[in-house]
Amino acid sequence: MRIRTLEDLFTCAQHEGVDLCIDGTEVQVRRPQAGRPGRKAFISGKKKQNTIKTTTFSDRQGRTRFSGVIRPGRMHDRTAVHTEGIAEQFHRHPDAKAEVDEGYRGLANEFPTQVSAP
Repeated sequence: MRIRTLEDLFTCAQHEGVDLCIDGTEVQVRRPQAGRPGRKAFISGKKKQNTIKTTTFSDRQGRTRFSGVIRPGRMHDRTAVHTEGIAEQFHRHPDAKAEVDEGYRGLANEFPTQVSAP
């Protein structure tokens, strides 16, 4: 099955019994020109640079299953979970399981039987 959306990813993971690993990465980008809307949206509080963040989903073997949920560097992982629709997918797919890092602790608190965090 070709995975093109979050819905496809969670459907596939649930049917195959794959535990997902969810993590976000930051990539430095060029600063938007002065006077352009959204110029401040890309400034990351963590890296103090202009970045974009990508949420990546992989399996336990480290193979990337889906990557492409992209957001400005200023947005926190916890906020992204709801705006990107990740939390909604856990509601729709109650058998899907995932491991996350500290940035997604709120997701683990919201879905304690499906998501584990350190």
